[in-house]
Amino acid sequence: MNLGELLKVKDLNQRMTITATPDDSIADTIRKLVEHDLGAFPVCNDKEEMVGIITERDIVRKCFSGDTDCSRCKVKDVMSKKVAVGKAGDDLDYAINVMKTENIRHLPVVDGTRVIGMISIKDLLGFKLEQTRTEIRFLSEYISGGP
Repeated sequence: MNLGELLKVKDLNQRMTITATPDDSIADTIRKLVEHDLGAFPVCNDKEEMVGIITERDIVRKCFSGDTDCSRCKVKDVMSKKVAVGKAGDDLDYAINVMKTENIRHLPVVDGTRVIGMISIKDLLGFKLEQTRTEIRFLSEYISGGP
């Protein structure tokens, strides 16, 4: 399975369109994160091109460090501009390795500069766990001569 196929899973497909803009306030962004029960989402400009990513971690580390007035912060002041991404054709193991190497929990999936979805490490590991359970069941039944 690749990232494009994983994005077609019902729960993931519903998250695809949630983004922030660089000029959104941090307060509005926090509300959007809570409302949609997300830990991050892409930041896109008016041409729908990804220009960064905003995460709960970004907000906590930059806005609540003591020297920043969170009430005046915009997404562009807090977002990460260097973003690791995946492409629809990338396999799940590649995505897991990127997330591990970059120490990130959310990976935007892009087609060029346009975001087509967002995958979390929880999504990936949950799918891989189910895949492994299915393989173990199949092998157990095969070895035991079952159905």
